[in-house]
Amino acid sequence: MVDAFVGTWLLKESDKFDEYMKELGVGFATRKVANFTKPTTIISVDGDLVMLKTQSTIKNTEISFKLGEEFDETTADDRKVKVRSQRSNLEDGKMVHIQRWDGKETSLVREVNGNALLLTLKLGEVVCTRHYEKAQ
Repeated sequence: MVDAFVGTWLLKESDKFDEYMKELGVGFATRKVANFTKPTTIISVDGDLVMLKTQSTIKNTEISFKLGEEFDETTADDRKVKVRSQRSNLEDGKMVHIQRWDGKETSLVREVNGNALLLTLKLGEVVCTRHYEKAQ
């Protein structure tokens, strides 16, 4: 099922991304720049290892993980988080990441529908959606 996520995904539109970043504690100047950035996400699989790269003109990030196992991540906004990648939700067509740090928790849920990928970010009452399209 994880194979459905494999590919290069181009950001097409975001809703409430500024509010989400503000809730994370990201500063004003960084939020303004990030709101104009259209990152590319590249997802690949090698055996049971998933690689997720995010590339933009501002910052590039890369993580590798095994589904269902906790791992450490330094986020694009420099938070040091523990991440749990949940395997069970792949059966529902979703890849779920739960990031935990300093007593806080945010979820990142990816869903694929054909050539579209929807990323839903939740922190507290803030829900952000980011719509990606698969590169040809």
